[in-house]
Amino acid sequence: MKNTAYEINAGLAKPLTIVFLSDIHDVDADPIIERVKAASPDAVLVGGDYVQNKKRYENGISLLKALAELYPTFVSLGNHEFKSIPDIKKRTVQTGAVLLDDCDTTFRGVRIGGLTSGFDGRPQGTFMKTPPPDTDFLRCFDQKDGFRVLLCHHPEYYATYLKNTGIELILSGHAHGGQWRFFGRGLFAPGQGIFPKYTSGMYDGRLIVSRGAGDSHFIPRINNERELVIIKLK
Repeated sequence: MKNTAYEINAGLAKPLTIVFLSDIHDVDADPIIERVKAASPDAVLVGGDYVQNKKRYENGISLLKALAELYPTFVSLGNHEFKSIPDIKKRTVQTGAVLLDDCDTTFRGVRIGGLTSGFDGRPQGTFMKTPPPDTDFLRCFDQKDGFRVLLCHHPEYYATYLKNTGIELILSGHAHGGQWRFFGRGLFAPGQGIFPKYTSGMYDGRLIVSRGAGDSHFIPRINNERELVIIKLK
């Protein structure tokens, strides 16, 4: 796993360091916790898919609990949370992390929102089109004051639902870096298809897409290291 760092001018009176994790998929929590500790963040943001399915969710829950005991931790829901146990939202809240399920909160002058995956209990498939998110919440969040950070698991939402908003920073995952990367491009991402546009890095100076901290299936990554994102808001 690699660390990727960004610095963003947020107009804050005091700098804020955020660790962003996405697509953990119930991997062993201990190595991730050690990496987060080394980054010494002020807060941790988890952008969905911290669990895998109904049989693999305990590591993800344990990770959230360990992080919430160390740092203010904010969580949004990806598509895999809806493949997990029926009470995953309750279990998430019990960890001490703040669950942002189409809602927002404020932390040290930054407004943090969580846009829940459109796969909210609907059938899922690798080649399916991603269902739309809650656009009412998006409109409301876009109208709020302050520097806004939106946890949005699906980067494929960006062009249709987010590009024309004023939201200052959007944090996504889901694409796993395109799984296989050649010449700086990913090969495939769910919801985007072959040669997807949004797989890794920063786009338009405000959409950051993580390659993910775990893996959801047996297909190996090629030229595509797992990632922990560190964001310094200045």
